[in-house]
Amino acid sequence: MDFGLENKVALVAAASRGLGFAIAAELAREGASLVICSRKAASLDRAAQAIAERTGTAPAAIPADVSRPDDVARLVEAATARFGRIDVLVTNAGGPPAGPFESHDAAAWESAFHLTLASVVELTRRVLPGMKERRWGRLINVTSIAVKQPVDQLILSNSLRAAVTGFARTLANEVAPFGITVNNVLPGYTRTERIDELAAARSAREGISADAVRAEFERQIPAGRLGEPDELAALTAFLASERAAYITGQSIAVDGGWIRSLY
Repeated sequence: MDFGLENKVALVAAASRGLGFAIAAELAREGASLVICSRKAASLDRAAQAIAERTGTAPAAIPADVSRPDDVARLVEAATARFGRIDVLVTNAGGPPAGPFESHDAAAWESAFHLTLASVVELTRRVLPGMKERRWGRLINVTSIAVKQPVDQLILSNSLRAAVTGFARTLANEVAPFGITVNNVLPGYTRTERIDELAAARSAREGISADAVRAEFERQIPAGRLGEPDELAALTAFLASERAAYITGQSIAVDGGWIRSLY
């Protein structure tokens, strides 16, 4: 299938590892020009080199902390200066800390807000005017299965990723007349560093091994295994494509059947 991305420019946030890296590599394979960011310059440079080796496309690697509005402004300005525009935006960030409500103080909530919700708003604010002017754009947010079925011990993520869903669904209607789609991809339990972090946190909390925690995750999934980052990346690339022009305002899970609800 021709995704029609050869002349498009994509910006993928938090792309030095995990889901962000897999999405960036998939978009590069489809021919998109690529801008990637993460907070740590060294790991970002390694990711850019790996993507170039795998796909033949060398991304522009720009260190940035998407929880900081000044960094977001600098990132988008640099990307636009390099390529002239941004056609596809993939918002992404590491998950906020695990734990029950009473373990998080006001500072933790504020930090999670900037990381999880404000980063999406600021990135979108910076790229949307150009998309509207060109009457074409793809806004894709990496959220979580937690927006449809909350996960225990993840109150920060459950709350703020749900807010991203509300933002995206509302925005989708506003920008649809301009040829812009807005969708969310919902990773389930996927083989990334985040799973290791969650397993370690539960291991410490409950006194069981991290391997036992991972095994329990797998038992909850009808497919019987963790997902692979490339599986979420494939959906994201399709939503970024010309072929997905009539899909907007959706939250689509890649979870092996973990979500039990009808909607």
